[in-house]
Amino acid sequence: MKQLSKGIVKGRLLIFLLALVLLVPSAIGYFSTRINYDVLAYLPKEIDTMKGQDILKEDFGTGAFTMVVVRDLPFKEVSRLKEKIETVEHVKKVIWYDSFADISIPTELLPDRLSTAFTNGDATMMIVLFDTGTSEDETMDAIRQIRIKTAGQCFISGMSAIVTDTKDLSDQETPVYVLIAVVLSAIVLSLTMDSYMIPLFFLLSIGMAIVYNLGSNVFLGEISYITKALAAVLQLGVTMDYSIFLWHSYEEQKEQISDKETAMANAISATFTSVIGSSVTTVAGFIALCFMSFTLGLDLGIVMAKGVMIGVLCCVTVLPSMILLFDKVIEKTRHKPLIPQFRISSFVAKHYIIIAIIFGILWIPAVIGYRGTKVYYKLDASLPEDLPSIQANEALGENFEMNTMHMLLVDSSLSPKEKSQMAKEIEQIDGVKAVLGIDSLLGPAIPEEMLPEKLTEELRKGGRELMMITSEYEVASDEVNTQCDRIEECLKQYDPNGLLIGEAPCTRDLIKITDHDFATVSAVSIGVIFVIILVVFKSALLPVILVVTIEFAIFVNMGLPYYTGSVLPFVASIVIGTIQLGSTVDYAILMTNRYKVERTSGLSKKEAVVNAHQASIQSIFVSAMSFFAATFGVGLYSNIDMISQLCTLMARGAIISMFTVVLVLPSMLIIFDGLILHTTVGMRKKKAKQTNREAFAQ
Repeated sequence: MKQLSKGIVKGRLLIFLLALVLLVPSAIGYFSTRINYDVLAYLPKEIDTMKGQDILKEDFGTGAFTMVVVRDLPFKEVSRLKEKIETVEHVKKVIWYDSFADISIPTELLPDRLSTAFTNGDATMMIVLFDTGTSEDETMDAIRQIRIKTAGQCFISGMSAIVTDTKDLSDQETPVYVLIAVVLSAIVLSLTMDSYMIPLFFLLSIGMAIVYNLGSNVFLGEISYITKALAAVLQLGVTMDYSIFLWHSYEEQKEQISDKETAMANAISATFTSVIGSSVTTVAGFIALCFMSFTLGLDLGIVMAKGVMIGVLCCVTVLPSMILLFDKVIEKTRHKPLIPQFRISSFVAKHYIIIAIIFGILWIPAVIGYRGTKVYYKLDASLPEDLPSIQANEALGENFEMNTMHMLLVDSSLSPKEKSQMAKEIEQIDGVKAVLGIDSLLGPAIPEEMLPEKLTEELRKGGRELMMITSEYEVASDEVNTQCDRIEECLKQYDPNGLLIGEAPCTRDLIKITDHDFATVSAVSIGVIFVIILVVFKSALLPVILVVTIEFAIFVNMGLPYYTGSVLPFVASIVIGTIQLGSTVDYAILMTNRYKVERTSGLSKKEAVVNAHQASIQSIFVSAMSFFAATFGVGLYSNIDMISQLCTLMARGAIISMFTVVLVLPSMLIIFDGLILHTTVGMRKKKAKQTNREAFAQ
């Protein structure tokens, strides 16, 4: 590593120029990476709802669908509006009243199901089918074109409309997230570092690493909009420590060595060794997300694990090069750090029993809050109420007492009587408004020949028939989940291979899958990080103490919403614990490592803890505040609740972890000192030798 460090110092200009050149292909890769705005697309492909969507796309040529509500327009005007919508590219079919009967026929002469399904007072509803998927770019473009062509005359609801608005809002806000994170981080670093310019080079180095990371995502094909929105902010927050470590190490080396190049080479070598150990736990936390069945975790986990590793490489190559190249500018902006002097180490060591008792008592409300915190799965609940798709969903509910639509794929060989009977039974299920299909709408008394041939061809393909079910229940509610279960039970009685698809069935599956994923990710992250700490410290007890300490901070962080009455997005409940554990356990490792050094050097347990506390508290404070600064502002600014809540939880988690490590961990080290000595390789032997030397000296 020393030879490599010398090579980095010697080739600093070449490294800096190469770093600048690499920004070009990285930027191209970034803009070439597709962004997926449909969270439900990350459900496992093998479940029935996803299989059904594939069949719908392959056999029927239909991927997405949406409901369009029109108010205060006569039928002739609605018919013209329908024709306009049908001219939009990728709109496959618009199903409305006139798809089944001529609008000149009085509604009272037609089956009640037909008239009530599409009309209610002065409102009418159309179902728009697209030949592209729910979140495909072409579908979103089609939604925008429909809005333009209809000139605000209708409300477009459904998942595709929500995805479109999510994309537009996310694309608008994401650059601001980065700006907020950079500005707030720069403020914190300017106050806590000893040069006004060094934070700029920290941010430039990390900024390059972020661009490299986002650019390399092109090899993944696409990433989630959540990953895109969080990646830069999160990478900035979790990798800032590495730059701080390098700078502090460089400053220490300069006090001992007058030659700056040699000092930097030594600093690179020392930093690489310490940062590797620190980054492994962070990478492990993100890799744990890859074990989720809901592959949004895989998406975020791969991107962030890759980002941390790229951040480490930039820290020991690009940053040292910039520091040496711009040394004069940095030196001219030197100032005294405006960081408070923490003088609580002796206090914490003196009152360790009281702190431990409080720690034990606080576990009770922390666990209660953690278990009681509620989460939501309704994806549009994370969006502002003034978005067109949200207003459209409200219009659908107000005018038709309808909140969502399911689709059935049934065997077309079933007799008209069987399909009609199945539709009647499904309509008896609580919350079902209507079943729309060839046989269910017409009934056995009216021949199928009355329907346009083009419509029957669209609804019957590949040996399957498409039926639509309107529901008054909201997506992700207990009522609609029960409704989906009962519809499937009825469907399987008539067609064992029949499939129920749509936003509500997919969300029901999402709830079941993420409940399992939550337990899996928690177990994997704790287990992997436990093993890493076990190997690093060669101790059986220290991993337990460190993990329990940070898990307490996680329980407090995730339990607070229970007491404030907040409801979290489901993604937060899965990923935050892992992210907080992986990114803040470093605080505990830093202090514990110093305690181990001090203890084996011959100091008493309290002296060792006090010295370790004093030596690490400032670094922990700067690290936590940097993480806080990078995420807190985004949490306040974002209008997408899922992003806002995730960033708020990460910011709050950094502060809670900091206080927990600074106050609770020293108490644990003092209380369990004897057991630590007996369960840590090398400590007991060294301690025994020191005790013998002390006895001999006396």
